[in-house]
Amino acid sequence: MAVDTEVEAEAAALEAGRRLFARPVRFLLGAARLDQLPSAGPPEVALAGRSNVGKSSLLNALVGRSGLARTSNTPGRTRELNFFDVAGRLVLVDMPGYGYAEAPKARVEAWTRLVFTYLRGRPGLALVCLLVDARHGLKASDRETMKLLARAAVPYLVVLTKADLLRPTALEARLAELRAELARTLGALPEPLATSARTRLGIDRLRAELAARAAPEPVAAHQGERS
Repeated sequence: MAVDTEVEAEAAALEAGRRLFARPVRFLLGAARLDQLPSAGPPEVALAGRSNVGKSSLLNALVGRSGLARTSNTPGRTRELNFFDVAGRLVLVDMPGYGYAEAPKARVEAWTRLVFTYLRGRPGLALVCLLVDARHGLKASDRETMKLLARAAVPYLVVLTKADLLRPTALEARLAELRAELARTLGALPEPLATSARTRLGIDRLRAELAARAAPEPVAAHQGERS
């Protein structure tokens, strides 16, 4: 009976994620300074991570649109906090990457301050998805971000990107390594999630995690869905 209940709960969570991202997603604004941030609205989920970790690609995979967020092979291409409204129930925030970027040092420092100040004090921030390249695992800058989130009492989910570039045994080893570290880390969700924007590995599961943080679904939300 318990197993049946768990299976039903998982199916319901996946369906909630599917419904949420079947609704319209639109770009709201880009903020280069804190005074440009939008007013508080639906819960926000931020996508954070090192430069070139694949935030924009993952965002495009989540919403099922190849061009919603710009992608680039040039580290540091995203230079603002980019806000995307998901059906009026959730706001996704694509953040500038921290760490290496092909840009002047002063500009990189300004982006980094913007990111960390937002993470530290944004009302309505429900979750941070901390994106980590599956091939490399956690870096020192990731662990600094984890400490900041712990101090700010912001929950976060470690999301491995580019997981298709690892062999299955290597991926399982990386996940086991992360589970062990996250179990000792304040504020971290205990189970990391492996994803691939290319193969869509883990995308449905990530949608479900985000839907769990969204504002309640309107009664008539089933009408007009896109698949």
